[in-house]
Amino acid sequence: MTCFESNPHLLKSGLNTTIEDIKTFLRFLAESGCRGFECSEESLNRIEAWGRKAVTFSETLEAIRMDLGDCQRCRLSKTRKNIVFGAGDPNARLMFVGEGPGYDEDQLGEPFVGAAGGLLTKIIEAIKYTRQQVYICNIIKCRPPGNRNPMDDEIAACVPFLKRQIASVKPDMICALGTFAAQTLLETKIPISKLRGCFHDYTGIKVLPTYHPAYLLRNPEKKREVWEDMKMLMKALNLDGAAK
Repeated sequence: MTCFESNPHLLKSGLNTTIEDIKTFLRFLAESGCRGFECSEESLNRIEAWGRKAVTFSETLEAIRMDLGDCQRCRLSKTRKNIVFGAGDPNARLMFVGEGPGYDEDQLGEPFVGAAGGLLTKIIEAIKYTRQQVYICNIIKCRPPGNRNPMDDEIAACVPFLKRQIASVKPDMICALGTFAAQTLLETKIPISKLRGCFHDYTGIKVLPTYHPAYLLRNPEKKREVWEDMKMLMKALNLDGAAK
C-alpha cells in the first residue's frame, strides 16, 4: 500500500497540488501565445464532467479492519475470542446487517455461521443470491457475554466502523436483521414489527428491516412475513422471480 492509499487526505492534497501545477503551466502557454489544442469531442465531454463531479475517496474494507485492530474500545474485548468483522463481496449490491456475533461466530471469527446463519443462508439463496455475492456484518463486532443484548455504549463504540463498512461497500440496499440493526441504522426506537414491511432511508441507501433469523428460529410463524419482505427486496433489486 502506498502512502497515498493509506492516507486519503494526503492523496487529496497531492491532487490539488497537481491541479495547481497544471494551471500554472497553462497560464504560461497562454502568455506564450498558445490559443488552444486539438481535442476530440469525447475528451471535451470528459473534461466538462470533471467540473461537475466531486472527487470522492473511499477506503477499503481491509483498511477499516486494520484500523479496528485488536479493538479494546469497549468491555466486550475482555470476553470475546475473535473479532467478527464481516464477510462477502466488498462491492455487493446487497448488504445484510445483523446485531452481533453469537457463540459460533465468536469461535470462528465469521458472521452468521451458527443455526441462525444457516437460516440466513437459505434466505439469501431464496432471493437468488449466494453468501459470496452479498456482504454480511453486524452492528457490534464482538460477542456479548451469554449473547445478551448489546449496551448503548458498546454500540456507540462499534457503529463508526459499521458506517465506514457501508461507505466502502456502497450497497444499493441494506437488509437490517432485527431490532438493534434496524433501530441503530435508522436512529429510532420504533419496534421492528412496525419498521418491517417497507423501505427506509440511510444516507441515500434503501434499508429494509426484517426479523432476525435467530428470532425466526424461536418464532417460525413469522417466516411468512420475512418472505414477504424478501419479495419486496427482490423486486427492488430487479431479480427474477420477485413476484412469486
